Amino acid sequence: MQPFTFYVDNCALLPELTAAGLYFTKGEFIMKKIIAFTSAFLMSCSALSFSVSAAETESVRVYVTISDGSGNLCLTQEAVDVTDTDGDGVLTINDALYLAHEFDFEGGAAAGYAASETQYGLSLMKLWGVENGGSYGYYVNNASPMSLADTVKDGDYINAYVFTDLETYSDTYCFFNMNSAEAKQGDEISLTLSAVSFDENYLPITVPVKGAELSVNGEESGIITNDEGQASIQLSGSGKLVISASSETQNLVPPVCIVNAAADPTVTTASSTTAVSTTTLTTNSDVSTTSAAASSPNSSPSTGDKGIAAVIAVFAASAAASFALRRRNEK
Repeated sequence: MQPFTFYVDNCALLPELTAAGLYFTKGEFIMKKIIAFTSAFLMSCSALSFSVSAAETESVRVYVTISDGSGNLCLTQEAVDVTDTDGDGVLTINDALYLAHEFDFEGGAAAGYAASETQYGLSLMKLWGVENGGSYGYYVNNASPMSLADTVKDGDYINAYVFTDLETYSDTYCFFNMNSAEAKQGDEISLTLSAVSFDENYLPITVPVKGAELSVNGEESGIITNDEGQASIQLSGSGKLVISASSETQNLVPPVCIVNAAADPTVTTASSTTAVSTTTLTTNSDVSTTSAAASSPNSSPSTGDKGIAAVIAVFAASAAASFALRRRNEK
């Protein structure tokens, strides 16, 4: 059976097609060239558009917190601009933690961080310089991801930690109801502390953390969370304040809330007044003299003048008595 053919002039222009028994007119040949060129052009535009989109999303900013094998906070919501460090074409938790170590760990990521494929996916092998056989934890926005290969987006909060209890693995991940806050020195801020737990079906749930003590920049505050995990604390300092918590009954992974407290001059003045008042209690004589001088600038000179007059009066009386006694003896 003969193939469907067009026997026309100019068929010699298509030798590879004539060998197959297919013939096209010159106009059809040109049209096919135009269609092929247009298709190639559209594909190029699509590829260019994809490249531009990739370029626009080649970096996202996340905030990384890391605690070490002693339960110490090493990074507190450190801003990390995530790029594709492993070349897999996506931005992942692995990229974020790698770069956090590269920038902030002494010796970089090569010294402090490692990850490898396991039966559970891409997993941690070293965190903040600690190798303990894989006893680590990490959360993204306080939710447990599948593996380090999970993608991240702009504004994510990544919390990673080394287990401190390698026998019973009692380390309990917990978090505040807010990651950060803006406030003013002297303000009171209320927080709720919750922990990740599991129900009878091993499904993740959150429970309040009661009896935990809040700390500010590493200093204990004496403020304890109630049965609902709630507590309020007054911001006596200014600047970047790192609020965390610890417990005597639970092995808590240190939570973090960063408060940027604007300085309040009135609070600073009140603090200075308190300090002076304390000094007054310990050095009464000096402060009393200073206070008298400050309250009445002329009191010290006036007091001095009266003292001199009293001395002169006493001297005059003594001289008069001596003179009278002398006259009596002479008689």
